[in-house]
Amino acid sequence: MGDEGTLYIPLLLGTSRKERESEKVAKWVLSKMAERDDIETRLFDVRDFDLPRDHYGTEIGGSFPEWRDAIIRADGLVIVSPEYNHGYPGVLKSVLDVLLKEYIHKAVAFVGVSAGPWGGVRVIEAMVPMVRELGLAVTFTDLQFPSVGSKFDGEGNLLDPAYEKRVAGFLDELIWMSRTLRWGRQNVKSKYH
Repeated sequence: MGDEGTLYIPLLLGTSRKERESEKVAKWVLSKMAERDDIETRLFDVRDFDLPRDHYGTEIGGSFPEWRDAIIRADGLVIVSPEYNHGYPGVLKSVLDVLLKEYIHKAVAFVGVSAGPWGGVRVIEAMVPMVRELGLAVTFTDLQFPSVGSKFDGEGNLLDPAYEKRVAGFLDELIWMSRTLRWGRQNVKSKYH
């Protein structure tokens, strides 16, 4: 299907909460992405976005050139989000909303995190219609971390070896979607690109 080269797929950590368990998850997933020859990645953290309190949306997109340029270049995106009251953190939505057309026809994969037994299933369900409106195409293979406090040791090492197989399938699907959509953006006429 054309160029099988490296795909650029950033990872966005979607919570600014202190002592966040999601950071351990994001760093582990990022390390698994970095191990692959077919992915180039970079971590973005919502904590690093100095969002104004008196303005919002794409009008402030120019204030975040590293994010904008990364998404323009990106073939896909991984979002790691905890579940807060069945939803996603407001700061995650605020960061995503600084761009729009830059996301169109690119793949997105979700990593859900929760303190309880559901593993972020509800936050992923809540994010699907939101990212669809941004023009992102959602993969069907999610990665969930239920009871996240028991999944890592004190140094951030994952304790459950079953996640090695899970993350491989998660990334394989993301690669397929990202590669297919890149081919489409390059070869199929659209009003968006």
